[in-house]
Amino acid sequence: MNGEGDEAGDARRVSAQAVCAAIRDDIVSGAFPPGSRLIEELLARRYGVSRVPVREALRTLASEGFVTTRRHAGACVAEPTEQEAADLLDVRALLEPLGAARAAQRRTDAHLKVLRGLVRLGRERVRSGRTGELCPLGDWFDETLAQASGSPSLAALLTQVRRKISWVYEAEPPARPAETWETHAALVDAVLRRDAERARSIAAVRAQRPPGEFRLWRPVPPAGVPRAADGKRAVNTASARI
Repeated sequence: MNGEGDEAGDARRVSAQAVCAAIRDDIVSGAFPPGSRLIEELLARRYGVSRVPVREALRTLASEGFVTTRRHAGACVAEPTEQEAADLLDVRALLEPLGAARAAQRRTDAHLKVLRGLVRLGRERVRSGRTGELCPLGDWFDETLAQASGSPSLAALLTQVRRKISWVYEAEPPARPAETWETHAALVDAVLRRDAERARSIAAVRAQRPPGEFRLWRPVPPAGVPRAADGKRAVNTASARI
């Protein structure tokens, strides 16, 4: 009986984690715009689960800052201010150098292999002019570097900050992609040599991206912007950015 109970508990946890990831993805993509209500019954129907994992997922998202609870309205998508958005870039600039230094000290051969492979791919894409493929490679690079830190807590914080930056900003493509990937290569070289201070220094410069490389999404849609019939706002439109 205990084994069956443990299995059921594990299944509920996995379900809640999956629902949490799905709701978070929909928030970041703009499918659920800032300020919109998150009704448990409708979310359960959307994701094909019961209300229990939805409730657990909303609690987790509230702890991450993606969801707030309003009196008489229940759970709603958070509405970040411009100051909160700016703070995210400052937090990133503090955490990424620490993560890079830890990666230089604790990385495994497997992490190093992936990082070097990503640099090779990034350089190839730059040479062939396929710059549209660089963003996902950059995300993969950042995720691997965070995992190489050997600290699940630090990796989770870095991941959460990157997700929130993706939510409130649209990153502009680097003006000099070749230089960007040469910086990635220098960072990987420092990680290879286990030079923590060099890795920290490169990551600090890398994290200080000019503000112009990020375009802030308007936290709340302007008055008069129509919503779709299902209550969702159009995603990735010019009117949604400033």
